[in-house]
Amino acid sequence: MPIPSNGGVAAPDAATIEEMFSERSVACPCCGGTLTPSMLAQLVADAGRMEQARHAAARLPAGGSGMLIDPHAHMIARTTDDYEAMARAGIVAVIEPAFWLGQLRTSVGSFIDYFSTITGFERYRAGQFGIRHYCAIGLNPKEANNAALADAVLDVLPRYLGKEGVVALGEIGYDEQTPAEDRALRAQIELAKEFDLPIMIHTPHRDKKQGTTRTMNVLEECGFDPARCVIDHNNEETVEEVLARGYWCAFTIYPSTKMGNERLSEIVARHGPERIIVDSACDWGVSDPLAVAKSARLMARRGLPADVIHQVVYANALAVYGLNGEMSAAHWQEPVPVDQRVLYNNGNSVLRGQAPRVDGQAADDDVIV
Repeated sequence: MPIPSNGGVAAPDAATIEEMFSERSVACPCCGGTLTPSMLAQLVADAGRMEQARHAAARLPAGGSGMLIDPHAHMIARTTDDYEAMARAGIVAVIEPAFWLGQLRTSVGSFIDYFSTITGFERYRAGQFGIRHYCAIGLNPKEANNAALADAVLDVLPRYLGKEGVVALGEIGYDEQTPAEDRALRAQIELAKEFDLPIMIHTPHRDKKQGTTRTMNVLEECGFDPARCVIDHNNEETVEEVLARGYWCAFTIYPSTKMGNERLSEIVARHGPERIIVDSACDWGVSDPLAVAKSARLMARRGLPADVIHQVVYANALAVYGLNGEMSAAHWQEPVPVDQRVLYNNGNSVLRGQAPRVDGQAADDDVIV
């Protein structure tokens, strides 16, 4: 059996197993059950895949940082476990775009509370786990179809667009491509120009190609610079036109629908990394807050260069969402130490009886109450 260069013992291949065990079964050292040659071969294959993944992750990435940005994450719907997992995976910053909550709101007050939460408490909550939190503020297309409510929301948007941590106007665009959605989209493009903000575009799930083309047509009719606009939720049908027209082209990775990370890696291999962004859009539905990290790992496993991966999972998002100056790498490269003893301004805490994490101090064991 060969000895690897790192000094460890290499796993046997299928031929070695056949030579050692032929048709004989052996007892499992853990449980005493029977392991057949085919079961041993499967175990070796699984171990090989895990080792390959480990080496792929070790090659990540680029600039020596290993840092990732998830530029589309509905963290208000996620748990503190998700924040901890994302930080462990290398996520240093998230952008939370305003969207609908799974149930249509009936008053402008609900929007005001929501906008206040994602520009306030959610920023604090992310920071308690070492992640920087930014926002995109806007009226989503689904709720733009309530014309009276849409007008009221458009009236309050300016009070939030200049807040600390707001990096874009979004996510806006079309859902069913109704006249009411078109009206709200055009009004918000003008607001983005007034506040000098980039735009994050939600493309429709139905009639996506036609809706994406229509959205870009409207942006151009309104004189909005494509270099300041991210078109999100793309797929193989839309990527070429979005890139050709000069927009940033984002892909939302879901476990089962829309776009998977295997397909994303194919697109990056075919089109290159320029203006391509990957995000998780993790929300209240079946979604994965580690989708960006898993996509990076998959691209590494496919052999894509580290600098290409770095551009797709970090640098491109920072380039466009950093345009208004609210988002800077210095925020996580020179971070404020995490101190979970610090309370939110209403006296709230993320802790529920645990010993607080205080960076720079030895952690105590969790206290369960």
